[in-house]
Amino acid sequence: MHVLLIFIHVVVCIALIMIVLLQTGKGADMGAAFGGGSSQSLFGSTGASTFLSKATTVAAVVFMITSLALAYMSSNRTGKSVITNTPAPVSAPATSETKPDAAPNTPQTAAPSQPQPESAPKK
Repeated sequence: MHVLLIFIHVVVCIALIMIVLLQTGKGADMGAAFGGGSSQSLFGSTGASTFLSKATTVAAVVFMITSLALAYMSSNRTGKSVITNTPAPVSAPATSETKPDAAPNTPQTAAPSQPQPESAPKK
């Protein structure tokens, strides 16, 4: 179900992009704004809605529904974490090169040196 919903979402997304790019914008009659012909049509009524505008509305509604459904499905996933399904790391067996009295995986550090006294400033 999850894969099918993702497939529908991607197809609708591509269709929505194509439909929007095929439409002509309101600025296509920009010559009307500079005194030529019907300047009322630039920002006024657009007339009857075309097939592309109806298809845009339908694709946008389907896109929003699939987006909400995918968000809901991903928030309610339980027990599918990668972290909880990985096995615990296996420690390496002791070899003859390691010291038996030394703790494994601890760096050996030198003893801290004594701090040197600061010399008084000369006047």
